Amino acid sequence: MKERVPPNLDVKRLCEHYLLMCRIRAFEEMALEGLNEKIVLGAIHPSIGQEAVAAGVCANLHRDDVLLSTHRGHGHTLAKGADPFAMMRELFGREGGCCGGKGGSMHIADFSVGMLGANGVVAANIVIAAGAAHAIKLKREKKVVCCIFGDGATNRGPFFEGLNWAAVFKLPVLFVCEDNGFAAMTRTRTMTAGEGPSARARSFGLTAVEVDGNDVLAVDAAARELIEAIRRGEGPCFLHAHTYRLTGHTGADPALYRPKEEVEERWRLDPIGRAAALIEHEAEILKRLKEQAFAEMHEAYEAAKASPFPPVERAFEDVQDLGDPRKGAF
Repeated sequence: MKERVPPNLDVKRLCEHYLLMCRIRAFEEMALEGLNEKIVLGAIHPSIGQEAVAAGVCANLHRDDVLLSTHRGHGHTLAKGADPFAMMRELFGREGGCCGGKGGSMHIADFSVGMLGANGVVAANIVIAAGAAHAIKLKREKKVVCCIFGDGATNRGPFFEGLNWAAVFKLPVLFVCEDNGFAAMTRTRTMTAGEGPSARARSFGLTAVEVDGNDVLAVDAAARELIEAIRRGEGPCFLHAHTYRLTGHTGADPALYRPKEEVEERWRLDPIGRAAALIEHEAEILKRLKEQAFAEMHEAYEAAKASPFPPVERAFEDVQDLGDPRKGAF
């Protein structure tokens, strides 16, 4: 599709978005390579095709703002500023991983950049986000919490509990529904009553905005407006970003439940390609940025492969046993 170049286009910011989206894409592709090589043990949930949501939202967060993500969280974590070398080591279960090699793909966290963690339990991060935002309010801090979740999460209890809690206490949290149309392998619209996530958010009194989640500039602008409102003390807001998962639910999912023609059409709406189309006259710059991103993630991949596994004696470090009445439980 031919992209309409917006007036007063900020080319520098768009190039920053483009580089970040390429970095996310490259990381995901190397993670899938690790899965194919059986270096990654466990599931990988790639976010290929959804990069504009991570890039556009996180561009408006400060380093000390708080982020919570889902099982599909590599892109969000990178966008918040986490080290891809530590992230790749984490996927491989190696020493030097951002969680010591113990969390793996679905539980990456990096508190140093405000990333409280990905979460393998659908919708669980929503109530954690409300709790984090409540703590921030009680301590009178100026931080914002951003909680990203998929459309499948909106049919689970923590979605209603978390939004209600945030609204009642006017908490500084941005809820972002990264709507790729599927809850795992089921089309969400076939099992969702009513008018959808935005209508549900508005029913709790939240300001809710819908946006083309494959248009990084649109996501950036919408997220900026909502986050500024939250910083002014106007309470929680809701961003509903419509996007598409170009791969299967996991690296092992061939996604045969989707028509081939549908996927081909959605590839033409790939957010990286759409961003590039706006500045196609800067082809050399775009080529260099893409090469830079893929070189970085290839280096992270090779570094992770060469890293040792954690020593066995560290297996029970970080395990909380305080208050356990059993002597010698571990």
